[in-house]
Amino acid sequence: MIFTRKTLKLLNYRLKCNILSRCIQSTATSIGTGGEVPSVEVKFSNGRNMTISSGKLARFANGTAVCQMGDTAVMVTAVAKAKPTPGQNFMPLVVDYRLKNAASGRIPMNFMRRELGPSEKEILSARLIDRSLRPLFAKEYRTETQLVCNMLSMDAVHSPDVLAINAASMALSLSDIPWNGPIGAVRVGLCEGEVLINPTRRELQSSQLDLVVSATKQNLVVMLEGKGQVVLMQDLLKAIKQGTREAQFIIQEIERLQKSYGRHKRSIETISEVDEELKQAVRSMSEMRLREIFQDAQHDKISRDNAVNDVRANVIDKVWSSYPDTEPAVIGEEFNNVSRAIFRDLLFERTKRCDGRDFDSLRNISCQVDMYKPLHGSALFQRGQTQVFCTVSLDSPESAMKLDSLAALESGGLKSKNFMLHYEFPPYATGEVGRIGPLGRRELGHGALAERALMPTLPSDYPFTVRLTSEVLESNGSSSMASVCGGSLALMDAGVPVSAPAAGVAIGLVTRYENNDTKHLQDYRILTDILGIEDYLGDMDMKVAGTRKGFTAIQADLKIPGIPLKVIMESLQKATDAKSKILDIMSEAIREPRKYPKDSWPVSETLTVEPQQRSQLIGPSGLHLKRIYLETGTTLTAADEGQFTVFAPSQAAMDEAKELIEGYLVKERVPDLEFGGIYTAKITELRDTGVMVILYPSMPPALLHNSQLDQRKIAHPSALNLEVGQEIQVKYFGRDPVSGFMRLSRKVLQGPALGIPRSLNKATDENGS
Repeated sequence: MIFTRKTLKLLNYRLKCNILSRCIQSTATSIGTGGEVPSVEVKFSNGRNMTISSGKLARFANGTAVCQMGDTAVMVTAVAKAKPTPGQNFMPLVVDYRLKNAASGRIPMNFMRRELGPSEKEILSARLIDRSLRPLFAKEYRTETQLVCNMLSMDAVHSPDVLAINAASMALSLSDIPWNGPIGAVRVGLCEGEVLINPTRRELQSSQLDLVVSATKQNLVVMLEGKGQVVLMQDLLKAIKQGTREAQFIIQEIERLQKSYGRHKRSIETISEVDEELKQAVRSMSEMRLREIFQDAQHDKISRDNAVNDVRANVIDKVWSSYPDTEPAVIGEEFNNVSRAIFRDLLFERTKRCDGRDFDSLRNISCQVDMYKPLHGSALFQRGQTQVFCTVSLDSPESAMKLDSLAALESGGLKSKNFMLHYEFPPYATGEVGRIGPLGRRELGHGALAERALMPTLPSDYPFTVRLTSEVLESNGSSSMASVCGGSLALMDAGVPVSAPAAGVAIGLVTRYENNDTKHLQDYRILTDILGIEDYLGDMDMKVAGTRKGFTAIQADLKIPGIPLKVIMESLQKATDAKSKILDIMSEAIREPRKYPKDSWPVSETLTVEPQQRSQLIGPSGLHLKRIYLETGTTLTAADEGQFTVFAPSQAAMDEAKELIEGYLVKERVPDLEFGGIYTAKITELRDTGVMVILYPSMPPALLHNSQLDQRKIAHPSALNLEVGQEIQVKYFGRDPVSGFMRLSRKVLQGPALGIPRSLNKATDENGS
């Protein structure tokens, strides 16, 4: 058969169309368009299920996953650039977590009626996800990567933050981004000694513990974040163990899906290898001097940093002169690696740290309270070279922070916060020049951790709003835990009836392992009360806070891909011992909340006002209340129909406000009226509905209705020839229980004599009032 050129072109075109059609059909089937959607269902030991799926939404991303529990669904996308940015020496991971009103069927109540900047809750949740994922990225990976957490739907039962961690784990595992996952995350509660896995919001309200556990394979813990109502150590350990075991169910299902649908991981662009001779030159020129610096206990933070920087500058200058083709930045990076290795080796070789302490010792601690008289409460806490100044401000309940609908939903229905801890970290705390501007994510995270640590010690029925500010004046490690100690001292100095003093400490870790196998550590050292350099060059920063009885907050961040439960238990035990020592030192400054009041303390009282006197107290358009506030700073808030809450900034202001209130309420002695008594009333005004009368001079006019003027039906008081200033006899039947108005009647007196009329004006004149 002979084919013409035109026929061959037609056959070739049809063949290409057929191949393209099959490719499109195959792609649509593999990504789930009208076909199979890759998904797994995780079954936990308590019978609850979690569904994780991928391949249907946002398919242009490197990896996408949707995690759903109940009616709460979160989609997470993972996207990484094709190549790393030249000259970048860190891994730029960005996590965007946004709660959307539309996901819960709400409209934002701001002026724009749309979501604006990230809230505090969103920033803290983004940090939670970041800290769970970052340890499992390879050290050599320097490509910019972004994770976006999108709320698809939210119910009032399940929290989306833990779902976002698992969805991010799934998205990274199925993508081509090099990541040594997967991980699994669960929320753990504790109610009456029973561990709850992924509790509902209602269960969390009665739970003693709210703990998020992120773990990887082989029961290795990657991240811990939690708060508790003074949880005992054995209960906390039980919760961590159970959470780690439950996370394995998630990991197994993600691995199963990864084997079937996961993309091939891209290779990591390795940094150009440094010449071995250059490495040896850097080490030989710096090792002895660095060992001398790191073993000199006389150094403080500044002098040690200056000494290391001098060695760095000298080594870079000399090595660069011998290797002019090598960039100084490469030599500096190699010097950093040598410094890190020497610092860590010394911890294993010696039983002392760089400041001369052994592994379990605390730095020198000093405490001082009642720093300045105008402050409601103040404290200065110094631990080594970390110094924190804490102040407490007490205000009325109206000063509580009002939460929006989404924040209230996330906090279990709490509509306002009457305790706030604000953490400040100015640049001079580390001897640097910097810009003091909007609050950063680090400051928000540290402040939230300290707030969680102190919240369980405060009484739930405290009548004031409490604002605790913690300003870091010097920082050399663990400023957030110093804020817990200083904040507890300041609260007691302000007379806040805390259940018990609270303290916090940071625990560090330095490990040795091979081939990325942190399950079988060759050796490790646990460090109590770590310095800034030990945090920077170490493998873990575990912050633990609580009272002498138990834990109130915990946060563990790792730089290695997980640590065994054994190390976690040892670290918690060392934290417990250190916490008790710190509380002993704090008790020397103040043992319990201050009993005797300060002159600067605010005062709150309850004022009972009769219904008929409310208008006298409030005044026209609230004029009296405004005057009381402007002249004394005292605020009056209606608690219910018969009571006002009076808040004054001091006792002197309260006394002055009471004088004004008494002047509004008691201008003259109000005579006691007898139920059923007959009194002489004076007409002050004629109205279509009746007449306004008074029984005594200072009395507000009361209405005597037309129906009570005469036994005959009248349409207007003028029909009875009544005039203003005329005196008539009326009978008193008490006050209306709802409105508080007097109930008077004239018509009941039109008949046989029922009693002797009484003149209140005459009685008043006789008494001389």
